[in-house]
Amino acid sequence: MSAGREPLRAAAQLALAGLIAALLLAGTWALTRDRIVAAEHRAQMQALEIVLPPDRYDNDLVADAVQVQAAAWLGRETATVHRARLRGEASALVLEATANDGYAGPIHLLVAVADDGRVLGVRVTAHQETPGLGDDIEAGRSDWITRFAGRALGDPPAADWAVRRDGGRFDQFAGATVTPRAVVRAVKRCLEFAARHGDEIRAAAPGVTLRIESAPDDHRPR
Repeated sequence: MSAGREPLRAAAQLALAGLIAALLLAGTWALTRDRIVAAEHRAQMQALEIVLPPDRYDNDLVADAVQVQAAAWLGRETATVHRARLRGEASALVLEATANDGYAGPIHLLVAVADDGRVLGVRVTAHQETPGLGDDIEAGRSDWITRFAGRALGDPPAADWAVRRDGGRFDQFAGATVTPRAVVRAVKRCLEFAARHGDEIRAAAPGVTLRIESAPDDHRPR
């Protein structure tokens, strides 16, 4: 074989090796894709089930969701709202929300609101509050976060949706008032948001993005 053909042969072998590697990777991805998607779906469902009782829905909460741009209400530029349905009827909303007035940074929440306006469950999904003080908002640290269950607008009255130090109904923590105050405000805004815009959210097609122009009465632009 002439010396001139050696580089061409080497290049062809390299290209063939690259093609084989690409085909192997594509085959591996195809074989594992469904399992990865299923695992992600299970993880999302398990997170939602923490705040939403299983007897409240029979639909796919992950698939039946919309994106909502309502930062004044939910504290983030875009939030996911999952719609729970039971036998075809709307039963609850599960809202992602963020309290941006936490002591050490944003406090991320999941808030489930029943169709009758009552809280089904609240959980903190991420925060940076001070260990031993503000972290009592975690369900694993105390039962404080569970006390929202069953509450609604008017129960307690609007003026009592605050920590006791501010004249409200909800306990603060020893040495930490800012953290629970932020969570109480965020939960109340979720209830107000669901009351005002729930019908619009329930009627929207799955996967759409809704832009909400309204704001809470107590909203102050930063």
